Amino acid sequence: PFCLWGDCLFFAPQEIFGYKSNGYRLALCIAGYLLSCGALLLLFYWKPEWDVWANCVACDLEEADVVLLRTTDEFKKYTKKKVTWINLSKLNILDSEKSDHVFIADKVSVINRAIRKPDLKVRYIQVQKIRYLWDISTKQFLKVGSLEDSNTCYNIHHKFGAGLTQEEQDIRRLVCGPNTIEVEIRPIWKLLFKEILNPFYVFQAFTLILWLVQGYIEYSTAIIILSIISIGLTIYDLRQQSIKLHDLVEEHNKVQLESRCLVPGDILVIEGEKLSLPCDAILIDGSCIVNEGMLTGESIPVTKTPLPHTENTLPWKTHSLEDYRKHVLFCGTEVIQTKPTGKGPVRVVVFQTGFNTAKGDLVRSILYPKPVNFKLYRDAFKFIVGLQPASATVSMALLLLTVAVPPAIPAALTIGIVYAQRRLKNKKIFCISPRRINICGQINLVCFDKTGTLTEEGLDLWGVIPSEGNCFQNVHSFTSGEPLPWGPVCGAMASCHSLVVLDGQIQGDPLDLKMFEGTGWVRGGSDYAQGRGAHLFITHPSCQVPIEGIAILRQFPFSSALQRMSVITQEIGKDRYDLYMKGAPEMVTSFCRPETVPPNFSKELKIYTTQGFRVIALAHRALTQREEVDSGLTFLGLLIMENRLKEETKPVLEELSAARIRSVMITGDNLQTAVTVARNSGMVTRGTKVILVEANDAENSGPACVTWQLLEDKQFLTVHGEKGDSFHFALNGSSYQVLVKHFSSLLPKILVNGTIFARMSPSQKSNLVEEFQKLNYYVGMCGDGANDCGALKMAHAGISLSEQEASVASPFTSQIPNIQCVPELIREGRAALVTSFAVFKYLTLYGLIQFVGTGLLFWVRVQNHSLIINDLCLSPAFIFLNILHTSSRTLTQAYPKLAAYRPPGQLISPPLLISVVLNVCFTTIILVCGFLFVKQQPWYSQIYSHRGCPSASRPLPLDSGNGTGKAEAVLSYENTTLWPLATINCIIVAFVFSKGKPFRKPIYTNYIFVILLVLQLAVCVFILFADLDGVTVVTSALHPAEQTVLKPSLFAQDGILQNRRLWLLIKACFGFQSNSQYRQWQRRLAVDPEWPPVSGKDFAEVSKNKVYINPIYEHNEGTQAEQLPASSFR
Repeated sequence: PFCLWGDCLFFAPQEIFGYKSNGYRLALCIAGYLLSCGALLLLFYWKPEWDVWANCVACDLEEADVVLLRTTDEFKKYTKKKVTWINLSKLNILDSEKSDHVFIADKVSVINRAIRKPDLKVRYIQVQKIRYLWDISTKQFLKVGSLEDSNTCYNIHHKFGAGLTQEEQDIRRLVCGPNTIEVEIRPIWKLLFKEILNPFYVFQAFTLILWLVQGYIEYSTAIIILSIISIGLTIYDLRQQSIKLHDLVEEHNKVQLESRCLVPGDILVIEGEKLSLPCDAILIDGSCIVNEGMLTGESIPVTKTPLPHTENTLPWKTHSLEDYRKHVLFCGTEVIQTKPTGKGPVRVVVFQTGFNTAKGDLVRSILYPKPVNFKLYRDAFKFIVGLQPASATVSMALLLLTVAVPPAIPAALTIGIVYAQRRLKNKKIFCISPRRINICGQINLVCFDKTGTLTEEGLDLWGVIPSEGNCFQNVHSFTSGEPLPWGPVCGAMASCHSLVVLDGQIQGDPLDLKMFEGTGWVRGGSDYAQGRGAHLFITHPSCQVPIEGIAILRQFPFSSALQRMSVITQEIGKDRYDLYMKGAPEMVTSFCRPETVPPNFSKELKIYTTQGFRVIALAHRALTQREEVDSGLTFLGLLIMENRLKEETKPVLEELSAARIRSVMITGDNLQTAVTVARNSGMVTRGTKVILVEANDAENSGPACVTWQLLEDKQFLTVHGEKGDSFHFALNGSSYQVLVKHFSSLLPKILVNGTIFARMSPSQKSNLVEEFQKLNYYVGMCGDGANDCGALKMAHAGISLSEQEASVASPFTSQIPNIQCVPELIREGRAALVTSFAVFKYLTLYGLIQFVGTGLLFWVRVQNHSLIINDLCLSPAFIFLNILHTSSRTLTQAYPKLAAYRPPGQLISPPLLISVVLNVCFTTIILVCGFLFVKQQPWYSQIYSHRGCPSASRPLPLDSGNGTGKAEAVLSYENTTLWPLATINCIIVAFVFSKGKPFRKPIYTNYIFVILLVLQLAVCVFILFADLDGVTVVTSALHPAEQTVLKPSLFAQDGILQNRRLWLLIKACFGFQSNSQYRQWQRRLAVDPEWPPVSGKDFAEVSKNKVYINPIYEHNEGTQAEQLPASSFR
């Protein structure tokens, strides 16, 4: 196989196999379609790999006209794709006679290597909206639709700075396709066609045909109604999701029609404001301010700067490290302000088009979500298939099979999810992926973002600690109301930010806004700023400040990679320029002169970070020339900002801890601050220790290493060597990256007890969630939408606290901006999961009870050569009541307290199978006893038609009838005896399987279900005792028989099957242990005397060259990850 690597984190890597169509095989398959009446074609629809294997022969990819893709995850899903040809000769502008003709000026472009000469054709496949061209020279499929990442900054400016020729535009347009992101609203007929071809509904169609042939019109009608309900609800849900996604995409497609013709390499001139970008583009001239809320979920103005004119030979992304995004204008974002340079207007080079763009990746992640590994639905199908052998050896096996498999299962499960979704909606939690609600019931680890999620969204200005003469001064508290005196510190706070003026108001990052407002300065006149080319002109409203104002001439926006930002300013009326810098204290001090940094800097910093404050360092330098770089600065002091915990945070984390659900913090903030917040919130409890893990990449010839350090805090320390959860690991993003790269065997050990992950980039957050999933955790992720989109989509249950457009990619969105939604969602998930299991068990037993009763009646038919099944047991009235109380069962609400354990997650498990088997045994015993008991009565007669009860002295003539009953009723003592036994037993099973605590409220709180259950019992009792035409009643021994069923059922269900302590004891006796990866690691580490390490250093044995690249909308970080490298074919 060849390896096809997904180009986005949401798409699993895939293997690719080449095949070539074969005429003889195709003819045989067509004959098979006809002879099987389409059954073979339906089988190939379910199994596309069988279709390819039957119709084609394996060949090399270079000769293939059909390829088969297989994912490399646990699902091993196959997809069939046709190889398509593009004919470039129709352009009539290519010189095909020259074999060395270069069609694309960019010589490294894959298009040049994909054109086959002399016929000028290109082969490609399209996978998940992305085109992959066949590279003739390297024998592999490569992604097309973007500029090659190998281009340097110099190449981008000089290759594409003048634009493309008409010839090259036409070629790229034909090969790359139109620059559009269109999501069609799937037609109802397509949704219907796909749904009815589901294996279960195919079985239902077979059931309909069989029962109609047998003459059971009423039962067939009931099956049709159930199937229509289930299919209708499913199609409605899918249709609504399709419409919402289409409307979302269209809302952000407000671009000119000519944008469809854009290709990578084109030049765009941006003029005006409020423009929506139709593509991803690299800024080469001028600067822009954009709103990236559509991608990040945070509507904060972001400043974009032009790509530098450096002649560095490194690829342009590698040259800019993670900061390459500051030069890129992403598709779907809005340009709200432009600032041309002296050279001319603002210009950008088209970088990516169509679904290759940031917006396209977001849409594709919704169209092709990561498959969820949840066994409920797969186990349900296996369980149903497993019912078939039970009836294979019985007379009329096919008819009995359709009785044993209840047709209400899909409708009941669908209705249950709909009700759960409605309950979540009432709690302000909205769901766009309903099937994930059941998965929420299995969550045992929740990852939380810090800022805006655990803590308040905004930062409060607490104070500033000035530094003068190598010493810290007294703290200036902003809560006192005293104004900050003029000086370098005041100048830094007033000007060192990336705030902009939009619609007459200063807007920008909340931290910058708070800092600026704390100085008391205001925006000055815009005329001066425009005249001097300044970003912003600020002034002080009072005359106490000795300067007229400050003009911010140039801004270097904050970078998470550089951990700092700086500005160049000028005092009005003076020929003096100043450079101000702010950022992470450790980073800022590295640019300061050592003699200006107080010797107790680290101690002072730790005092505030350990209290949970956000600390920012300030620095300054007077410039004589504006071109001087950041170095030799003077340290000004520390700005202290307070990030308070939300009121709901600590109680929620305590509730999750009591329910034995792990909580993990993933933040981009300072590590020490994150540790403090974790302790204050209760995520790290008192009496536990925190071990800092620091990993450093390989330097020179030395290997990578990891060091362990116990964070010293006497009030939290415990005795070394204590096991269990008495310790937590804390590490930052760079250390995590080194662990992934060099210490893959050590990573699971750290993750089992890793609680605090700081300075994590968006891609690292996503990768961390995926690594937790590899350990068999069911992971929930809760974030505020800013830089959490990838992790929210990767998790089993992503919960966005943002109402921005980016939340559409998260399965769940909470309108309540705190983490109270997390336990609410888990409670509802547990209740929905337990309800799904209960509904499935009830409907399975309902079908098996009918199967046993019908089997006994068929045995009578064999003995008497006539069919005596009474349609009363399949009457529409009782089926309708059964549907109602089955659906109303899902109305039971979640239990308000989270239990300390999760509900069963596997349908095929000992408790469930034993539950079904025992209840079937009880039912079989009662039905067989009733069946034999009635035969011993002196008035028994095999078949006759009569009204009223017979007597021993009045013999009745033998009669015959059919399965549907006609004008003269066909009555049977066996049927009359088995029907009330079976029906009342179904009611008993419905009651027994409605257990409430610990995951659902008690049954009596579900009034509708109780009323319907009582109503069905009343109707059954009425028919049982009423003297109706066509009904012969045998009441003796019925009540003792039902008591015989009810008492053992209740005892078996509550005393044995739902007794958790008993099952734990059984597991301990037989030595059964969980196979989950994290459980295995916990058991290994519990007996390791050297774990956890609290000091020392470990070195990597083998250094891996491949580093994990897991892009969100900053896709393709530093590498060309979109190619399909051809290895060896087998």
